[in-house]
Amino acid sequence: MASSFSSSMRGGRGRKFKSEINVVPYIDVMLVLLIIFMVMPSSNTPSVVDLPNAEKSARPPDDYIQIVLKPNGALSIGVNGKDQLAPETAPNRDALMRKLRVLHEEHPEFPVMIAGDKESKYDDVIQLISQAKKIGINRVGLATK
Repeated sequence: MASSFSSSMRGGRGRKFKSEINVVPYIDVMLVLLIIFMVMPSSNTPSVVDLPNAEKSARPPDDYIQIVLKPNGALSIGVNGKDQLAPETAPNRDALMRKLRVLHEEHPEFPVMIAGDKESKYDDVIQLISQAKKIGINRVGLATK
């Protein structure tokens, strides 16, 4: 009893207070938020883009070179209008570009229309536009339904 009386006489306490912040609840909350933000983007499908339908233009060109791009990767090229040529199937993109260069030399005033199915890859259409511009064709358009 004397020992407890002497410690209280000195003004000391039996326990010392900790002046630290307990961070365990904050870590738990942050882990839950991390899991929520990791799961949410997987529920969205950003690869699916619904593009709007375009209306027909008021005056389509009379004569043009048409490139048709199918979803399975098949390519065909032909001339529509007065000097209509039956579409020819190209086995690959290089053969299509050679045929496009020949048709552009024969008909330099004709624009090029690219008709792609709605399930065609966007990258394939853009590559065709880029390659047509490199050949020297200034008027390249997209055919819509």
